[in-house]
Amino acid sequence: MEWLFAALTSLLAFATGASIGSFLNVVVYRLPAKLSLISPPSRCPHCLQAIRPSDNIPVLGWLRLRGKCRACRSPISPRYPLVEAVTGLLFMLVLWQFQVSLFTLGYWALFSWLLALALIDWDTQTLPNPLTQSGLVVGLVFQSIWGISTGAFPQHLMVGIVGAVVGIWLLDLVAIAGSLLFGQEAMGAGDAKLAALIGAWLGWKLLLLSGFLAAAIGAFIGGGAIALGLLNRRQRIPFGPLLALGAAIATFYGNAIITAYLQIFFPTL
Repeated sequence: MEWLFAALTSLLAFATGASIGSFLNVVVYRLPAKLSLISPPSRCPHCLQAIRPSDNIPVLGWLRLRGKCRACRSPISPRYPLVEAVTGLLFMLVLWQFQVSLFTLGYWALFSWLLALALIDWDTQTLPNPLTQSGLVVGLVFQSIWGISTGAFPQHLMVGIVGAVVGIWLLDLVAIAGSLLFGQEAMGAGDAKLAALIGAWLGWKLLLLSGFLAAAIGAFIGGGAIALGLLNRRQRIPFGPLLALGAAIATFYGNAIITAYLQIFFPTL
């Protein structure tokens, strides 16, 4: 029966994540355009016809319509079901890693914020304040609930506050140094706020690891793209998606990476 319970909870996690992913598609499209997230309901961007509830089922609705609007037959971007599927898979992975726990609920929320911000930054090269600020506050609330559940409320709240402060200061310093070095804006102000959000959720240690991973992945991808002639040296790559990816890796494997690093380079500690 254990396998049946695991299968059902995994399916529930995927369905929950896919539903959240459907809402994230709305956030990513409407928030930068300063449109209401509630009204009007989901509709075709071409003919503006409202989408039927039966056609709005995450992933399955798009497949059922074969990627076209029922009313005008205009193509619907495959990114919509892809975001829903990725969110569902992330929710499943979080459940498998942290089981049924406070961390699963908390990291579901964190990954939802990270995915929305990464997609918006990819599309518009902006990181909206309403998302970064609300994500930071929810991160501090998560730390507080974690602290209350373990009897260490002040310590956990301080972990979140210190992580947020380190995040915004560190990325601000990197932005200033990069601007002086390259003679142009090296990093937007939103990147520092995203780093503060990550620090509030994960603490300063995993924040630093997230930043390192983001820089390493960015250097690898950017270097390869420049070598292939896909980018020029002065072309800006959105850092938000890289930082979100670094935070996701740190959430799953951060403590193991830090422990392995200390054992290799500081074995006497």
